[in-house]
Amino acid sequence: MPDCHSSLLKRKIIHFDMDAFYAAIEIRDNPALRGKPVVVGGSPNSRAVVCTASYEARKYGIHSAMACSKAARLCREAIFIDPHFEKYQAASSHIREIFKQYTALIEPLSLDEAFLDVTHNAARLYAVTIAKRIQKEVQNTLELTGSAGVAPNKLVAKIASDMKKPNGLTVVLPDQVTSFMQNLPLRKIHGIGPVTEKRLTALGLKVCSDVWKYSKAALSLHLGNMATWLYERSQGIDEQPVETERVRKSLGKEETFPIDLLELSSLREELAKLTHAVARHLTEADLKGKTITLKVKYDNFEHITRSQTIEHFTRDEHVILEVTTNLLSKTEAGRRRIRLLGISVSNF
Repeated sequence: MPDCHSSLLKRKIIHFDMDAFYAAIEIRDNPALRGKPVVVGGSPNSRAVVCTASYEARKYGIHSAMACSKAARLCREAIFIDPHFEKYQAASSHIREIFKQYTALIEPLSLDEAFLDVTHNAARLYAVTIAKRIQKEVQNTLELTGSAGVAPNKLVAKIASDMKKPNGLTVVLPDQVTSFMQNLPLRKIHGIGPVTEKRLTALGLKVCSDVWKYSKAALSLHLGNMATWLYERSQGIDEQPVETERVRKSLGKEETFPIDLLELSSLREELAKLTHAVARHLTEADLKGKTITLKVKYDNFEHITRSQTIEHFTRDEHVILEVTTNLLSKTEAGRRRIRLLGISVSNF
């Protein structure tokens, strides 16, 4: 059985997640789209990818980060719309102001989701009451819906918010965490992707309670440093506080090309453009870094990264370009077609 953990009694966390946010805004602003498979991302005849899709489109297997061309093949009736980020940003700012009515402890994860710590809120309301009020106000003022998870920590709250979409509310009390996690697929834990899931399945670990049969030491034999993390997360243990100011860990830019590039001269031109943009952003943010990373995505969507840590902190465009050009030579550039390049600087 999992360990009892006292921290479960301390916090009241809400994870609020808007429902098909970009698509919902487009449908709100054009009611003729209601009930139809809407895909926000761009033309299926371009190299655009899906930003989000309405629930009607998702029934066909369409999801974010999928190529719009593939989405069109999955659903011939899909309606494709270019994203309008200024509208999404405005709606997100409005939602943030609603959050602030209840707590100052807000950790935005993106335009459409955030954690709220309402353990000690000025209105002295129950967390569930706050979640319901936020849902109601978002619907009344923006004509949009969001789903909420209420739990003793961020891990469980995030999983809970996804349980009853759209416009759902899932509450997990401290003494319900064990039963909530017990039969949950490990894939539901944030941080476990397809590759890790396959590795865990090979070990006979499919749901959270499968992990509980082993000690940390036994898990370490197979999973190394990941053992402790998995041991605790599978039990719903998460000590992380809501962070109102997230420290920037990297700054970068990437570009998907209209056509796949093979010629080294063309790739170097694109590197120069990206480097110029990254150097400008570093200057604007008053940042210098020591680790420079190049991202390459080939025409079959396989992607790799190459990094180099230099001796001195820099934001110098020429230094970054020299390093990334050297990193490019350590890839299959010139021999395989490339659809995307990205440059980032970290280790500030």
